[in-house]
Amino acid sequence: MPTVEAVNLCKEYPGKKALENVNFKVEQGEAFAVIGPNGAGKTTLLRLLDLLDTPTSGTMYFNGVAIDYEKNLLALRRRIGIVFQQTVLFNTSVFNNVSYGLKIRGENKRNIRNKVREVLQLVRLQGFERKNALALSGGEAQRVALAQALIVEPELLLLDEPTANLDPKNVSIIEEVLSWINKEQKITLIMTTHNMAQAQNLADKVALLFNGRITKIGSAKEVFLVQSKYLADFARIENIFTGISKVTRDGISVIEIDNEVQIEAAFQKPGKLTVYVRPEDIILSRNPIRSSARNVFRGRIVEMIDLGAVMRLKVDAGKEFVVQVTRRSFNEMKLNMGSEVFLVFKASAVQAV
Repeated sequence: MPTVEAVNLCKEYPGKKALENVNFKVEQGEAFAVIGPNGAGKTTLLRLLDLLDTPTSGTMYFNGVAIDYEKNLLALRRRIGIVFQQTVLFNTSVFNNVSYGLKIRGENKRNIRNKVREVLQLVRLQGFERKNALALSGGEAQRVALAQALIVEPELLLLDEPTANLDPKNVSIIEEVLSWINKEQKITLIMTTHNMAQAQNLADKVALLFNGRITKIGSAKEVFLVQSKYLADFARIENIFTGISKVTRDGISVIEIDNEVQIEAAFQKPGKLTVYVRPEDIILSRNPIRSSARNVFRGRIVEMIDLGAVMRLKVDAGKEFVVQVTRRSFNEMKLNMGSEVFLVFKASAVQAV
């Protein structure tokens, strides 16, 4: 029996259909990713799943039971955890923030202390108990929000863009935690994301949401196999290219994207192929780098996005690549719009979809 099922789910606001005839099933213990551009209806869907809002029409089931929105939903909501993209923490210690859900449930102090210690170890924030939550970095604050959701031991965890605009270290920690709780603790995950690589790494099933409708649902490979017009509209499906792949005598594949750009990959797959490279896997430098990496491109910075501790750069190297570097590296290299740079990444960093 599925943990969550949506049947012809619709949500309308004045003058706008946010969701239209959405249907899906998420089995107990599965990880389910909803991927789509801004405005597709992803956050609206999570609000319905968390019972923060009611559908205009359609039915939602939780563990096989249709949700009756006329009844008191508090008991049901206590079985669901949610982590929003915009972290909202109390102006108090990390301990008080994380323990809040247990306190309102009437847990005794000893259990609260033990559980806070365990969940902070899980998200790698041990020793942060006395720090003020509002003084944390964005990534640390998001890990506190994740700890808040996990400490109440939810059956279902909802996540709205859980790693958006975070630096690679925090992204890696959060993804590791989500993978562990899903595989080891069998917590059902439903997450929204722009990030194709994240959906592929974490999710058993992926739904493509566009203009309030699910246009495709299946495994990540099934959903991302064709570079459709919907995928092209996604803001952060980055460094995704389609070309003709040829297997060389060296046992690698060379994907010819066009006459000027070729990408080498550490797999053997001939024919038309779509590949991607994560921004975090690309090394950027001012000067050529001597290394064993097989992919080296020279280009110029054409766009810069300031994310605080991290800078996301768009580099025109015959094709546009998105690269992520720390602010410290950005400053040390004295980069700016129009700066000439070199991009380097290994053949093993190239993934086929």
